[in-house]
Amino acid sequence: MTAKTLSIRPDPGGRVPQTAMVMAAGLGKRMRPLTATRPKPLVEVAGKPLIDHVFDRLRSAGVRRAVVNVHYMAEAMEAHLAARATDIQIVISDERKLLMETGGGLVQARELLGGDPIICVNSDNLWVDGPTDAIRMLAAAWDDAKMDVLMLLVPLARANSHRGKGDFHLDAHGCITGRRKAGRLAPFVYTGVQMLHPRIIADAPEGPFSTMIFWERAIARGRAWGVAHQGLWFDVGTPAAIAATEAVLADG
Repeated sequence: MTAKTLSIRPDPGGRVPQTAMVMAAGLGKRMRPLTATRPKPLVEVAGKPLIDHVFDRLRSAGVRRAVVNVHYMAEAMEAHLAARATDIQIVISDERKLLMETGGGLVQARELLGGDPIICVNSDNLWVDGPTDAIRMLAAAWDDAKMDVLMLLVPLARANSHRGKGDFHLDAHGCITGRRKAGRLAPFVYTGVQMLHPRIIADAPEGPFSTMIFWERAIARGRAWGVAHQGLWFDVGTPAAIAATEAVLADG
């Protein structure tokens, strides 16, 4: 594992986790041709790169440290982070040699994450907080005694530009009861934002794999939970989705 610290600031206390894992190593194939010259997190939406929107949300919630994995055009990612995220401690988890996917990325970064719950965010995410800051809402809802993962979910009907059929089912208390079954709809979409305890990163397979392996174990044990996002969320996965997202944001 290779790690680089780009900037350091002291971490204040608080209920919100002080460390985040920012997933920024993907290839961005669906965003081509824009990703021919830049990594997807540096594609601009509404006047700034996607990853800057993520850091705005982390900053607003009070997160003070972020572990960021890099692979595709890693040098461009590191240079951008060094220039733009100077008020948050950035630690790079280097996946240049092998892209580890989301689950493998967590495993590779495990030693950098510490022993307390963390926020984990996909760097191509874009959301607008509702009445409550979404990350603070996750922190307020976290119950360490019964949760290993707490996902920020959005109702399928409010998942802007999303072309899927939903991801998860919840019971009346917010416990995730299962994934979408083939050919059927699920009422909630995973936003790419979650709070998890590093203890979930255990008994992992070698090499690249999806976080879904950890999630399925947590679901089976009744330790995967979800809360519904109260603001706007956008699936900015393709060039066409950028214009649609910017149009909604422009309408306020």
